[in-house]
This record gives sequence, C-alpha cells and structure tokens, in this order.
Amino acid sequence: MNIWKKPATLADANALCLGTMCEHIAIAITEIGDDFVRGTMPVDTRTQQHMGILHGGASVALAETLGSLGSALCCPEGFHIVGLDINANHLRAGRPPFVTGTARPLHIGSTTMVWEIRITDIDDKLVCISRLTCAVLKNR
Repeated sequence: MNIWKKPATLADANALCLGTMCEHIAIAITEIGDDFVRGTMPVDTRTQQHMGILHGGASVALAETLGSLGSALCCPEGFHIVGLDINANHLRAGRPPFVTGTARPLHIGSTTMVWEIRITDIDDKLVCISRLTCAVLKNR
C-alpha cells in the first residue's frame, strides 16, 4: 500500500539535495518504494573518521535525510516537517565503498511522524540503526 501524499520521482528527491550537506557528502536517493525511502552514501574522505571507517555523524546525516524525505512525502498539503529528535546505535564499522540506508515509518500521525532507518554495508550487514521523530507543522 502506497503511503505517500505527495508524488516524488528520484530526480525530484535528488534535486532537493543540491546545494546542501547531502550533496557535499554525496548522499543519493536510490529508491522510493510504496512505504520506504532508500539511499546510499560513500564511505570515503568526506564521510569517514581518522581510522578509515564511517563517521557516526555521517550515519546520522544519512538517517535524517532519508527519514525527513519520507516524512515530507507523507505530509499533507499546507504542512511541512521539522526534525525533533534523532538517535543512532552504531553496531559495526561502516567500510568503503558505501553504505545503504532504508527508512520506514513506525508512526505517521497528524502532529508527529517516527521513522526507523537501517543502515547496512555492501554485505547487507547492519551498521547503524536510527530512529527519527519529526513534527508536522502548518505552513504560515
């Protein structure tokens, strides 16, 4: 069942990244399913820490990007979303060449939305699990 209230193509979603941190760290939205958003991020000099593994903050940036996009697509006309809270548990080292994040909703409400974002490595092993809460606000 499709949960989106706003249509979006991959081109639309990736255009939102232009001129933002997402572009700087090369986050790419790769799939918008009926109930999920997926994207990738390289593990390279832009996103790794001094030991050559994925920086935890980069994982959080990927998680917030995917969950926020999902929330925005679920948001009714005349409303927008802002992030309220995000947490992340880093479970294993993210290594080159890239990681993939998949965001799925846990709660889509009229005032808040909660998303679970699972970040995996190229072997589909869980690197990080994150939860993002967004507020739904009326446009002014």
